[in-house]
Amino acid sequence: MTRRLVLATRNAHKVTELHAILADSGLDVELVGADAYPEIPDVKETGVTFAENALLKARALAAGTGLPAVADDSGLCVDVLGGAPGIFSARWAGKHGDDAANLELLLAQLGDIDTPHRAAHFTCAAALALPDGTTRVVEGHLHGTLRTTPAGANGFGYDPILQPDGSTLTCAELTPAEKNAISHRGQAFRALTPLAADLLA
Repeated sequence: MTRRLVLATRNAHKVTELHAILADSGLDVELVGADAYPEIPDVKETGVTFAENALLKARALAAGTGLPAVADDSGLCVDVLGGAPGIFSARWAGKHGDDAANLELLLAQLGDIDTPHRAAHFTCAAALALPDGTTRVVEGHLHGTLRTTPAGANGFGYDPILQPDGSTLTCAELTPAEKNAISHRGQAFRALTPLAADLLA
């Protein structure tokens, strides 16, 4: 019988992306988003690291559903901003999940910064929590340079302005398969997959 694995997000983009990543990795689970359990409230991200926030969400969903749960916390870390927006990436402009406002504010803040100093990286912490309290956390990183203007219609968040090292395209100009192959989220969840397979066996 296929095990059900609950993804601690109501972000449809993330659910779709992780479906593709986990399917490619061979993990035989039914992946459902937190929308399947509307009675369970969203968890406040009170951690000060990506790993802490991912664990908070995974543990809460595992406890609330009685099922294994996975969660991630991810964001953009800009060198010249000392690693900001970091854990505040999704609400950098004030309102959670307003991608356009977040992009606009970040680009304005970097307006006078020349390309050689626009290094940044995406970080993703992926956490797995079981109802018995067992947890695992891994991280993935995607390094690149920030463009001065957005480009591309794929992806979400800050994808239109991060150009991965070794590429001439932004993350939003890559196909979903190309992005998943190199992305911080792809790296983290591919690393988590064998751990999940062992624990769910």
